Amino acid sequence: MHSPAIKQVLNIFKQLRDIDSSVSDQGEKITEIMRKICLLTDAESVFCYSVADDNYLELLADFGEDIPVLKKPRIRFGEGLIGEIAAKRRLINVENFNFGSKIALPGENNPEKSFAGLPIWQWNRVIGVLAIVKSSPIGNEIDILQNIAMFLAEILTSPQMGQYRQDLRKSRGIGSKERLRGISLNKGYGLGSAVIHRRLQSVTNIFAEDKQKEKQLLAISHRQMVEDLDNQLNETRLGLGEHTEILSAYKMFAKDKGWYAKIVDNIEAGLSAPAAVERTFEDMWNRLSASSDIYLKERLHDLRDISDRLLSYLSGQGDKKTPDIKGDIILVAQSMGPAELMDYEYERIRGIILEEGTPTMHVAIVAKALNIPVLAKIKGVFNEIQAGQTIAIDGNDGFVYVNPSPHRIKEFALKIAESKEERQRLAALREKPCVTKDGIKIGMYLNIGLPLDFDYIKETNCDGVGLYRTEIPFMSSESMPDAAKQFSYYDDLLSRCGDKKVIFRSLDVGSDKLLPYWAYGGEDNPAIGWRSIRITLDRRAILRTQIKAFLQAAAGKDLYVMFPMIADYKEFEEARETLFLEAQRQQKRGCAMPKNIKVGLMIEVPSVIFQLDNILPIADFISVGTNDLAQFMFACDRGNPRLLNRYGVLSAPFLAVLKKIVDKAKFYNVECSVCGEMASNPAEALALLGLGYRNLSCSGAMYGKIKNMILSIDCASLEDYIMSLSGSSRESLRSQIISYAYDHDIEIY
Repeated sequence: MHSPAIKQVLNIFKQLRDIDSSVSDQGEKITEIMRKICLLTDAESVFCYSVADDNYLELLADFGEDIPVLKKPRIRFGEGLIGEIAAKRRLINVENFNFGSKIALPGENNPEKSFAGLPIWQWNRVIGVLAIVKSSPIGNEIDILQNIAMFLAEILTSPQMGQYRQDLRKSRGIGSKERLRGISLNKGYGLGSAVIHRRLQSVTNIFAEDKQKEKQLLAISHRQMVEDLDNQLNETRLGLGEHTEILSAYKMFAKDKGWYAKIVDNIEAGLSAPAAVERTFEDMWNRLSASSDIYLKERLHDLRDISDRLLSYLSGQGDKKTPDIKGDIILVAQSMGPAELMDYEYERIRGIILEEGTPTMHVAIVAKALNIPVLAKIKGVFNEIQAGQTIAIDGNDGFVYVNPSPHRIKEFALKIAESKEERQRLAALREKPCVTKDGIKIGMYLNIGLPLDFDYIKETNCDGVGLYRTEIPFMSSESMPDAAKQFSYYDDLLSRCGDKKVIFRSLDVGSDKLLPYWAYGGEDNPAIGWRSIRITLDRRAILRTQIKAFLQAAAGKDLYVMFPMIADYKEFEEARETLFLEAQRQQKRGCAMPKNIKVGLMIEVPSVIFQLDNILPIADFISVGTNDLAQFMFACDRGNPRLLNRYGVLSAPFLAVLKKIVDKAKFYNVECSVCGEMASNPAEALALLGLGYRNLSCSGAMYGKIKNMILSIDCASLEDYIMSLSGSSRESLRSQIISYAYDHDIEIY
C-alpha cells in the first residue's frame, strides 16, 4: 500500500501525463499544463521559463493573472526573482511581496502577494524556472511544484518542444543564428547532418509493486549491459592512446559492486528499478559534485552515462542508437559519456557539439583518438539545432555553422580533403630516421597503457616505449593482479617491442586513479596525498610483487624501471634498493635474469630538483612528467577549467626549471627524456628541443606530428632562440615560439 503522500504524487503525474498524451499541439499542451498547475496549487498565476543560453531565460508559457514584471519574453540570469532562481540555482519562497516595482523589489504601494519559484533540473543543470503567485502564504504547494518540475524537465527537453521554442522565438522576432561560437576541445573540420543525442529513457514508474521482481529485472538488465559493453568495446578498433584507459575505467565503473548494491538498497526502500538507478545517481552527485577534484567530476559524467545505459536495458530498449539520417553525421548533445560514441556508427561521426565540456572531458579524449572535432560551451545549442539540419563544424577557430550556404559547404569540403592529405603525409614518415636538419638524432618514444596501444609500436616504428603505465591493467581488473598475471602483461609488451627499449613505470595509483578493490581514506588533497610511490613503499609487498614480474618478463633482455612521484633522495634510494634486493632473491632461486637492470625516476615533484646532485649519481635515467610538475610548481589544478589559461608550461619560469633539469642530467651523463603532455604538443615539444632535450615520449595519436616537426628544425638555431627568451616576463612565450616556427618553416600544425 502506498502512503497518502505517494498517492498524491502518483495522481499528479497521472493528470499531467493525460495532458501530455491527449494534446498534440505543443503550445496548447504547455498552456494546459500551466492551467492544471494553477488548479493543483490554487494559484492566481503560474509562469514557466526555459533557459535559452548563458545569459537569458525565455518565457515558455504562463496562465492566470498578468504580472508584467514576471511575464517578460526574455529575462537575464540574475534579473528579478525569476533570474535569481536560475542564477543561484535555488528555491525562492517569499510572502507579502510587492510586484509593482520594475525589477520586482518591495517598497511601493501595490498589492502584496506570495511568490514561490524553483529551478527545473535535468542532468543536474538548470533548464528552466517554474513559479506561482498566490494571495495566501505558499507552503505545501512547494512539494507539488517540485514533483511537477520533474515532469516538466521531460517535456522541456523533448524534440517537439524544441521546435515549438524555435517557432515562438521567430514569432517574437528573435531569429536563430547561422554561426555559433564555442570552445574547441579537438581541432579539425566536419560536415554532416545533425543528430540530437538524448537521454535513452525517462523514469515514469517510480514505486515498486513487487521488490523481488524489480531486483530480478535489475540483475538481468545489468548482466546484459555489462556483457554487451564488453563485446562492444573489445570489438571496436578506435585507434590507440589515452582513450583506451578511459574506456577501460568506464567498463570497470559499470561493474562496480558498490554502485550496484546502492541501487538494490533503493529498491528495498520501495523504489522501482529505474527510479532506484536515478536515485542512486542523484545521491552520488549531491555528495561528490561539490568536490574540486576534476577527476571525480568527470567520473560523475561517466556515472550519468552508465545510469542512462542501464535505464535503457531496464526498459528493453538496449543501447544502440540508429539514427534514420544517412551519410555523415554531427552529434549535438548537452553532455556525453565516453562510451556513448560507440552507440553510434562512429565511423560516420564528423563532429561533436556540446553545451558543456572541458578539455579533460572523457568523451573529448575518445573523440580525439577518432580524429573527430569537438566544440563545447555553446549554451542553447541543444535546442537551437534541429535533427537533420546541415551542420559545418570548424574545430580550429571554434565555430559551428547551421545550414551553411553552398559556398561555405564547398569551402569545408576542401578543408576536410586537405586534412585527410595531411594525415596520409604524416603516415609516410614512418621509415624516415628521426633526425633534425642539422643532423641531431632525437629519440622518439611512446606513452602506452592498454594492450590496444601496442599496435602503435609497429605503426610508428618508434624507438621504444618511454612510459608504460603499469597501473592501467590494475585499474581494469576486478581484483589485485598477482605476479603471474602481471608477468603476462609485461611479457606481451616486451615480445611486441623486440629489441626496442621499454620503460616500466611502477604502480602509480591514488589521487585520480583509484583501484576498486582497495580501501582509500578520504583526503582533502589527494593529488598531494598518499599516492604513487608513497603507497607502494608503505605496502612494500605490492612493490616487490610487481618487481618480481618485471624481472621475470625481462629475462635475457634489458630491464628499465622508473619510479614515480619521488619527492626526495631517500624515497628513490629505498625504491632502488627494493628493486635490487628482489633481483638478488630471484637470482638465488636460480631464476633467469635480465641482461642489465636500469633504474630511473620521474621528475614531477619540485623538491627533487634541488636534490639532483645526490640522486643523479645513482640514477641511470630520468623522465620529466610535465603534467604534475607544472601542477605542483604553480599550485594549480591542471584540470580546473577556471585556471586553464592562467599558468602556462611555456612561461619563462617553467622553461627555466626544465632547462635546469636537462643541464644537470647532461653534467652527470644521465639520459633525460620528457613523457608529459608537453612532448605530445608540437609547439611545446619545439621548446623542449630548444632547451636541450633529445628524447621525447608522446601519445601515439600525436607521434606523426611531433616527428614531422622534428624533421623540419635546426637544433642549434632553435637553442639560441629559446635561450634569448629566458629573461622574458611574459605570462606565456607561446606566441613567440609559434612565430619562430612560421619564420623558419617549422611544421607545428
